[in-house]
Amino acid sequence: MLPKRLVLDSWISTGTPAEFVTAILALGAARSSAYVCCANVHMVVEAHQHPDFRRILDEADIVTPDGSPVAAAVGWFHQQAQPRIAGMDLLPVLLAEAARRGQSVYFYGTTEEVLAAMVARARRELPDLKIAGTHSPPFRPLTPEEDAAEVATINAADPDLLFVALGCPRQERWMAAHRGRIRSCMLGVGQAFPVYAGLERRLPAWARRLWLEWAYRLYLEPKRLWKRYLQTNTTFLYLLGRRLLTYAADRPPVSVAGK
Repeated sequence: MLPKRLVLDSWISTGTPAEFVTAILALGAARSSAYVCCANVHMVVEAHQHPDFRRILDEADIVTPDGSPVAAAVGWFHQQAQPRIAGMDLLPVLLAEAARRGQSVYFYGTTEEVLAAMVARARRELPDLKIAGTHSPPFRPLTPEEDAAEVATINAADPDLLFVALGCPRQERWMAAHRGRIRSCMLGVGQAFPVYAGLERRLPAWARRLWLEWAYRLYLEPKRLWKRYLQTNTTFLYLLGRRLLTYAADRPPVSVAGK
């Protein structure tokens, strides 16, 4: 499995994009009831503030450095270059590779409109992809009977990869609660669904390299996201700065030749 490095209070998996894809597809092929989290700033701060959520992140089989600041922090703390492994980038790559390998996929979450658009694109671009099923659950807690029925339906479809889009932290809690019950590798990819469906545009690569994706998301949904970004981004910067200062103070002094 991919090695993990500590960023604040969260263990983040490390490796190249190709290594992440290979590891995820192996979990799917094994039908090992695993789950993968894509950790951005919001998720790392959520884990810092809520021990129960931190435990969910710690127990994930893979935690990708989804946010650019999270990937950069791996390098700052552990002296290793780590590229960003975003869920929005993973989804299309995993679908293409699943089609090539004959592995099946299932899309769970978001709305019927988004799911239909995703399936239409996948069938157009990846005619060999095996889509085992889709489901848009209601935006409320399920009864035990409803949940059991959904689990039975997913297991009957028997997908290798189960892509989950319920929003953070709901999708991570859902995956953790269903480990051992669903025989697939579950991946919480959230906002990747509407982007893949073509219903939401993504920032160009140059803007993503400048860490501006959060600003674009705020522009799209200011009422819903302003408070989250104000709190989480500020908290992340504060915690990161404090840890970096502690790290710098604990490092041994660099010797100078002749001194």
